[in-house]
Amino acid sequence: MGISASKRVKTTLSNSQDFNSACDSTFTHCLSLTQHAFQGILPYQLPTAATYLHTTLTTPAAAAPLILKWVPSPPNRTQIDWALRMVTNKKPGAAQEEKGELILGHAKFRQWALLLFTETAVGNAGKAILGRLPLGVAGILGVGAVVKGGKEVVGAAIGVYALGVVTSVYLSLSG
Repeated sequence: MGISASKRVKTTLSNSQDFNSACDSTFTHCLSLTQHAFQGILPYQLPTAATYLHTTLTTPAAAAPLILKWVPSPPNRTQIDWALRMVTNKKPGAAQEEKGELILGHAKFRQWALLLFTETAVGNAGKAILGRLPLGVAGILGVGAVVKGGKEVVGAAIGVYALGVVTSVYLSLSG
């Protein structure tokens, strides 16, 4: 299928004018909340930033299909903290420290947002696959038992169904 699902989502989001504009708007919004007292966003502002970014991306004017489908609600605190750890540990010293506070500048904030929404979308897509496959497989097994189909036929039908579900979800990750 080519590139991995997370690379596909990351490419789609990073090339999206709506996503980039929403990141800029969110960064500016968070700076205004602190009355520009800092050069970036503080970690305690990230849940607010994630919610604001999600709201911006799901408004009718800037609705990003990928976000609408795979990120139906704002990322939770665990996902937000994980993305922060990944961004700040990726390159030591890349995030500024001012008076002992970790501060995300504009570039790091955008990187954090991209990672956060990429991993949230891919995680939700994985959950969708895990939710759809067992039901379909059970249905195919039930039909196979009723019509007394051979094991090979039922096995092939399950394989084709599973491939179809995975392909469908993968293709929908491009937005």
